[in-house]
Amino acid sequence: MADTTHSHPSHPPTKKWKIDKAWVTILLIPAVLAVFAPAEVWPMITFALTALMHTAPFILFAILAVAYLKATGAENLLARAFEGREVRMIALAAFAGGLSPFCSCEVIPFIAALLAVGAPLSAVMAFWLSSPLMDPAMFAITAGTLGSGFAIAKAAAAISIGLFGGFTVRAFAKTALFADPLKNAPVSSCCASSGCGTGSGADVYSGDVNWKFWHQAHRRQTFRDTALENMLFLSKWLLLAYMIEALMLRYVPAEMVAQVLGGSGIGPILLGALVGAPAYLNGYAAVPMVAALLEQGMSNGAAMSFVIAGGVSCIPAAIAVWALVKPRVFAAYLGLAMIGAVIAGLAWGAIA
Repeated sequence: MADTTHSHPSHPPTKKWKIDKAWVTILLIPAVLAVFAPAEVWPMITFALTALMHTAPFILFAILAVAYLKATGAENLLARAFEGREVRMIALAAFAGGLSPFCSCEVIPFIAALLAVGAPLSAVMAFWLSSPLMDPAMFAITAGTLGSGFAIAKAAAAISIGLFGGFTVRAFAKTALFADPLKNAPVSSCCASSGCGTGSGADVYSGDVNWKFWHQAHRRQTFRDTALENMLFLSKWLLLAYMIEALMLRYVPAEMVAQVLGGSGIGPILLGALVGAPAYLNGYAAVPMVAALLEQGMSNGAAMSFVIAGGVSCIPAAIAVWALVKPRVFAAYLGLAMIGAVIAGLAWGAIA
């Protein structure tokens, strides 16, 4: 007997295309400029493309370096920073954060897994503070645009701020400020059950590192996907940043920048830290912006405080902390970052 019931086939959900605001802005800038100052369109585009090509070798190195770390699973070694005595954990976490290739999204499941297995908040804070400030890609691009001295100083500042934050939390761990810090205590299987992707906390504890990744198909695929993703990401943000740099050099009076953010003393450094948070696009786009401001008279100390404060307080990095801890701990995170940014600015301003 024939089956007369009809079952409607299940259709896969329609893929929703998300508008990338960065690309939209890249298209809007020359369009708006063509209306109000058509003579400036081509010089702006030429400046941006020339700067992008100048940075291309550093971008390529950064893309390949991050893709290699992902494909080999070398980021799994970061888990070792959170093993052993607390003082050792803080130190290793600060160094690991300053060198890790994690983006701000990937750090959330990673930290959740660490907190779930009992890693102390002091070590986690050290990692949280240093992680958004420097990674291999950011170091290469910063060195190529602002010089190796600035890149090394920023890396040192990232690690130092991580140490400062970690040991501060350790010293006040028993106070009400850091008592019961988590919004919702994560369970140890959170990442495994939710299917976190490459770089999640679950992967970190697998310890599976293969330096010759090309022998395995899935690792080769990870290398290709990571390289393509980072190429599009870096190209997009740097192109936008260089376009903004061109407009800043053309329309922002150098005298005003020099007057507000130039000179010596703590004033410009404090202002650089305060301006860093709202003005920060991301770590990569900030580099050309800082280069333009330095050319127009921004002091070296203010430039360093700008990139440090902005890096920690930018939306992706801040969300990574806000998602897991209570507001008072989040406020402490921002406060430690601002203090560290000012100290870094004063130090760099004294030696640069």
